[in-house]
Amino acid sequence: MRIEVRRSGGFAGIERQGEVDTSAREDEAKLRALAERAVSDGHGAPPPGVPDGFAYRITVDGRTAHCADPLLSAAQRELVALVLGEGA
Repeated sequence: MRIEVRRSGGFAGIERQGEVDTSAREDEAKLRALAERAVSDGHGAPPPGVPDGFAYRITVDGRTAHCADPLLSAAQRELVALVLGEGA
């Protein structure tokens, strides 16, 4: 499974992107479930956010969902932290 997260917005407007391929990971099943929840919790189009907040685009095997601060689900928040921390 390929998971891509793109973060935009914030005070400086700097975009950040990360990607993780789960196929060779021991925690693949956990990441697959987390990614599925994160996408199903998202929106088809970018939702309104807050001034200087971050907006996210999460793509999992070609399916894309959008979310924005401060209304990320727990699954989205965990997935964003993991992908941007490891795959950036």
